[in-house]
Amino acid sequence: MDQIGSVIYLAFAAVLAISVFAQVRRHRTREETARKAADRHGQESAGPQAQHPHIDITHCIGCGACVSACPEGQVLGLVGGKAALIHGEKCIGHGLCAEVCPVGAIEIVMAPPTMTADLPVMTSERETNIPNLFVAGELSGLALIKNAVAQGRECIDVIARRLPSLRRRLGQIGKAVDVVIVGAGPAGLSASLRAKELGLSSVTLEAEEFGGTVAKYPRQKLVLTSPMTLPILGEIRKLQFGKEDLLAIWEKAAAKADLRIRTRERVERLELGADGLFSIQTPKDSYRALSVVLAIGRRGSPRKLGIPGETLPKVMYTLIDAEAYRDKRILVVGGGDSAVEAALGLAHQKGNRVTLSYRKDAFTRLKDRNARAIRDAMRRRRIVVRFNSHPVEIRDQFVILELPGGRVEEANDYVWIFAGGMPPNAFLESIGVRLGLHELSEEVQEETRGVA
Repeated sequence: MDQIGSVIYLAFAAVLAISVFAQVRRHRTREETARKAADRHGQESAGPQAQHPHIDITHCIGCGACVSACPEGQVLGLVGGKAALIHGEKCIGHGLCAEVCPVGAIEIVMAPPTMTADLPVMTSERETNIPNLFVAGELSGLALIKNAVAQGRECIDVIARRLPSLRRRLGQIGKAVDVVIVGAGPAGLSASLRAKELGLSSVTLEAEEFGGTVAKYPRQKLVLTSPMTLPILGEIRKLQFGKEDLLAIWEKAAAKADLRIRTRERVERLELGADGLFSIQTPKDSYRALSVVLAIGRRGSPRKLGIPGETLPKVMYTLIDAEAYRDKRILVVGGGDSAVEAALGLAHQKGNRVTLSYRKDAFTRLKDRNARAIRDAMRRRRIVVRFNSHPVEIRDQFVILELPGGRVEEANDYVWIFAGGMPPNAFLESIGVRLGLHELSEEVQEETRGVA
């Protein structure tokens, strides 16, 4: 029996040793992969664009909880037994890594000033250098729906606290509303609902259609989010939505609250008068308000390539309904998530021949699911990707592409260009909003509080 027991003990020990060895080997492989990625992207990447995790390695215990929690994939990795920022440019500010860290070693911070130089200058209450003019959502440097919803709500909470003193100081305000909200995306909708919830008079102005940036997503685009609380409607715990489903929820909330939302009404002029009231002018009407929340997004107008033929009717910058295009020869220009998602959606339609032109030699900033999908589409030859290429001229029946080996003509019916958007800097500067560092100086903060 002793001999049998010894054999069983040795067998168990061997299995345990093999298991531990395999685990250590997997850990080392993952760490080496993360280290190489960190080195490579440290040289190639532009780095974090807005909010991102800052890791205090003196407190980090290397548990990897932050790595697993990140829904964007490979933003973080373990290097030398400590968490490290690997793909900072992919971070869009979820903050889940900070939430799950058991020792509080992660803090969500803004990118360096060189990365935030085109963001509005704001106080910790999201107020710009113009008193009672606030910023919420994507314009503040974040694209995440959960954060936009929270920021819209927080701006209105600040305004509600200030209203009694504002009303006393300004006296008779006539037809002025308590707040004008510019933008009807997630931040603007949240602000509008919160204003209604707190009994503030408001009007919401949207330059395009209800839903803001989300309304421009391709049909059935999956919108990843975190649990969020929408004023009046309550908590939304679902983590994944189709675009139509999410917009339907927002429309239901807006109808329930009987919100005053004016779509297709772009703000042309906004200024703070000597009487302390804001004057807002659109092509359709004019408004007066005690306060303003800007929730207009950062993309602004689509960026043009500036090449011959770009004004042809077949050239577009937004894909709304991929199913409307079949049996077509299509060129998609760009290498970001929007371009790849559009190419994938168009390639899924019957008879389409899709080419994706990207000026770099590899995709570097895609979400993991998009990176996998485009690799699979390339492998199956559903999409032809031409790296190191760019269009130089667009004509009725073809497009001329510049490649390393020279120029080629590609037969073509439609072109989609995803070269980013022109941020609304000119508009912000025209109304006096200062751009630059994310935090106002103490002097400016004191100056702002003095006139609030």
